[in-house]
Amino acid sequence: MTDSSGVGDRVDAAFVGRANIDLTIHVPHRARPGRTAIGSASPVNAGGKSLNQAIAAASRGGRAALIANVGADTWGHQITATLTDAKVDTRHVRLVPDATTGAAIIEVTPDGESYITLALSPATELTTDDIHRATAGLTTEAVIVQLDLPPEPVTTLLSHRRAPIILGNLVPHPDLDPRLLAELDVLVVNQHEAAAILRTNTGNPLDSAAALQRLGPRTVIVTAGPNGAAFTHPHGSGTMPAPAVPVVDTTGAGDAFLGCLAFDLARHTPLPEAITAAVHAGSHTVGHSGAHTPPHQVP
Repeated sequence: MTDSSGVGDRVDAAFVGRANIDLTIHVPHRARPGRTAIGSASPVNAGGKSLNQAIAAASRGGRAALIANVGADTWGHQITATLTDAKVDTRHVRLVPDATTGAAIIEVTPDGESYITLALSPATELTTDDIHRATAGLTTEAVIVQLDLPPEPVTTLLSHRRAPIILGNLVPHPDLDPRLLAELDVLVVNQHEAAAILRTNTGNPLDSAAALQRLGPRTVIVTAGPNGAAFTHPHGSGTMPAPAVPVVDTTGAGDAFLGCLAFDLARHTPLPEAITAAVHAGSHTVGHSGAHTPPHQVP
């Protein structure tokens, strides 16, 4: 595969999932039933977990590719332009004719917490054929897949792995065979996602990581916001604290974490060091508005 910025036919990490437009509104509080909350003007920015992760990896100097579909509309072209500016490989970002690009409505409250509602575009969901086309000639150290995708493309990726490192993120789609989690080298979820998968809240991210590891993944990382992250892998377990930072907007913090982690693991950085760097990347992201850290502020 050759990327659109001319870097070459090998990438450090390929991110498989969704790209959409983010409509971010800062509100004094969330609207109460039957009431209206007045918020800020809403910028229109490229977003989506996989897109955010790819940009985070590229911002650290990594060679990142995105595998996703968007509509062949104004928003879809804005997304591809944003990726090109960020030096992300867009060769496998497909513009689907007559399809509408998905959008996320993001409400950010004064404490910096973000509440996201995603308007999916069914016509742009990845298919098994998309995965076959994108990975046929893909040379990459790591593949990062969002597990909430329709099960068919995820099953294709996990059953026919082509990369040394496979990272999974998010709560798996209800129809995904749970046995496929054993194909993951690394599962990364936040505390809320861990509780949803385990159907219980352990209250301790390290306990959650251990319980998730018993489902099959070789390594599990549970992020815990201002409390950093916990991990367990075949050679041990531990926690990584997060630096104390002022919070402006939590949108994209988990994506910054995962993009940084994927980049470092693709470069064969030892896991504890990679997690430490990822925690700092995620913490840095919450200090500004929006999902993407401005290039001059990348730690």
